[in-house]
Amino acid sequence: MFSPELLLLLGGIAGVAGFIDAIAGGGGLLVLPVLLWTGLTPAQALATNKLQAVFGSFSATIRFIRQGTIDLRLMIRAILFAFAGSACGTICIQLLHSDALEKLIPILLISFALYFLFSPRVGDKDAKPRISLRLFSFIFAFIIGFYDGFFGPGTGSFFAMAFVMLLGYNLIKATAHAKLLNFTSNLAALIFFILGGQVVWKVGLVMAIGQFIGGHIGAHMVLRHGSSLIRPLLVIISLSITLKLLFFNG
Repeated sequence: MFSPELLLLLGGIAGVAGFIDAIAGGGGLLVLPVLLWTGLTPAQALATNKLQAVFGSFSATIRFIRQGTIDLRLMIRAILFAFAGSACGTICIQLLHSDALEKLIPILLISFALYFLFSPRVGDKDAKPRISLRLFSFIFAFIIGFYDGFFGPGTGSFFAMAFVMLLGYNLIKATAHAKLLNFTSNLAALIFFILGGQVVWKVGLVMAIGQFIGGHIGAHMVLRHGSSLIRPLLVIISLSITLKLLFFNG
């Protein structure tokens, strides 16, 4: 069913998606349509996408941890709640329909893009937090994790937005911590998709190699170029997801 040439193409696409994900999120925009094009069912495409995305987000997260951008001890609570939220979302998507989210998410993403485009506070310096990390973990890590398990597009961007707007993180720090929680939510969703028998392993593992390489390179670019790279890509990815949800989901 999958020729070596097709698998090589999928691996390359996954590499590009991993690079995009590490910087701004939204790599699933590229991967999911391609997986559907190969003939996978929607459930198989979602599950296989989670398999390869886990490797990309893991690669980027490790890079950020090694560079000292992430303090894991402070994030344990957020990790747990993001995992729980994603697990709940993955279970619920099998019982409910996501049409309501398809109508809501474009509005949120447009607002998000405008905020990053025009806010002078979003850059290389931390700002004053609006809420505590504890409250952030209890509420927003769980909610965004649930969203990733239930629906998915732009999860990394939503995590980054939350870290900037609510905790006052600079863009590099927000991107690094967003990738950590996105890895967590990807892993939780993958576990429950595996239990449902939906993962196409041959495709997912080949794409995982590309994702791992792309995620590593993307994280390096974040650390090297900072907000000058992250800010425009966050805006572009947010608007791209919005356009896809509004006009190309028929």
